Amino acid sequence: MTEALDLVRDHTIYSCVMGSRAFGLATDGSDTDRRGVYVAPTPMFWRFEKPPTHLDGPAEEQFSWELERFCELALRANPNILECLHSPLVEHVTDTGRELLALRGAFLSRQVHATFTGYAMGQRRKLDADVRLHGAPRWKHAMHLLRLLTSCRDLLRTGRLTLDVGEDREGLLAVKRGEVAWAEVEIRMARLGAEAEEAAARTPLPAAPDRARVEDFLVGVRRASAGAPASGVPERPE
Repeated sequence: MTEALDLVRDHTIYSCVMGSRAFGLATDGSDTDRRGVYVAPTPMFWRFEKPPTHLDGPAEEQFSWELERFCELALRANPNILECLHSPLVEHVTDTGRELLALRGAFLSRQVHATFTGYAMGQRRKLDADVRLHGAPRWKHAMHLLRLLTSCRDLLRTGRLTLDVGEDREGLLAVKRGEVAWAEVEIRMARLGAEAEEAAARTPLPAAPDRARVEDFLVGVRRASAGAPASGVPERPE
């Protein structure tokens, strides 16, 4: 495990803070959730045992992905991955990391409507189960669900993903404290879902992500790690 974690220590190209601190919802008791991307050296892929696609640690609340896995998930419009790319709290970035950040727009597409709302529906089912069993939801989760739906709606409207909740902070924290009736939270969720649906019909986002552009970046990173000349990689078939 120590050797694996050396990938995080020695080969991280991008790391940031996520969670409440990135969303502008931190309070005195908030954790500091760190996320990152590392590049496993290309020769590691020549072995039977491949490098790990993700790793926990070495710090508490730290999680990292290998670059290829990270890009795969981002191309699928995974909400957690896309948000990681747009964190306002960047702690470490290399030249390769800056190339990755420059690709943020290539990962965004209309698929975000399905993935963001799909994730939200899963969280909503858990909240409904809490209400049935305990008479109230987990209010922190309700707050983050409202935040996610708002983020989805605004992304579809503008084509830009913004994490900080801005002027919505106090209203969302009131939900977290249980100061807003569950019925009112349900109304807000329904309204945000409808607004996201409406925005999806005329979003400026493309129908699909730019997979070719992302793949060219990944091949270039692998080539550089292997020390191969530019001519050493075959062209992508048309």
